[in-house]
Amino acid sequence: MTLEQIKGLLAEFGDFDLGAINEETKFQDIGLDSLDVVDLIMKIEEVSGVTVPMDGNLKTVGDILTYIASNK
Repeated sequence: MTLEQIKGLLAEFGDFDLGAINEETKFQDIGLDSLDVVDLIMKIEEVSGVTVPMDGNLKTVGDILTYIASNK
């Protein structure tokens, strides 16, 4: 999974400045509530084929990318 793929999925959730989203971007800071994050993680799991824990420890785009890369 790439940063661009996550940006594409985020585009489904709202009108974000995708150019400003990077690995340090926190989901909370861009206005995603907990339900949005759950929905996003479910979509990420579909695309990546990796089960992502919903325990709150993955707070940034980079956290998700790192988790997926280390669990493929």
